[in-house]
Amino acid sequence: MTGARDFSAKETLRNGIEVVIRAVRPDDRERIAEAFAKLDRESVYTRFFSYKGALSDAELRQIETMDFVRDSMLVVTTRVGGRETVIASARYIVLPDSAGPPRAEVAFTVEEDFQGNGIAGRLLAHLARLARANGVAGFDADVLPQNQAMLSVFRRSGLPVTTRREGGVVHLALALTPAADQGDVSLRP
Repeated sequence: MTGARDFSAKETLRNGIEVVIRAVRPDDRERIAEAFAKLDRESVYTRFFSYKGALSDAELRQIETMDFVRDSMLVVTTRVGGRETVIASARYIVLPDSAGPPRAEVAFTVEEDFQGNGIAGRLLAHLARLARANGVAGFDADVLPQNQAMLSVFRRSGLPVTTRREGGVVHLALALTPAADQGDVSLRP
């Protein structure tokens, strides 16, 4: 496998659209800002647990400082009108207070018109491989209980997962070390 910074894979979604899943690049700032601006208000809320109209300059600057070991982000792009457009992203950030082998927080955003096509599952599978290669032992995610689609992605991932509910949020802990007979994380959509 090439390094996370150079990761790229061409795939075809359930709806037949061809996409590229690749590592985010510094020149993606504008594409990511545009993609965020197109999200429905409720999609923003399910991702950030609050409403916000735009990503801050500080959030966009993080794209340029990502080390692709402790902080990694993948984007899903497609061609729209001859131009590369970001339609989804996923990121993991190693938690600073991980006791024992490092764990990372993971989060996903998929533009509404492309939801239900297996994008989040594919992103999770690729991020898990990259994180595992970087020594990350597991992912943690907080998901709102009404976000059944994302909860289903985690359940169908093929990764061992434990859940607990706290204060209106479902906390999931996924182990990235697959069972010996399980092989690598499935790319099941």
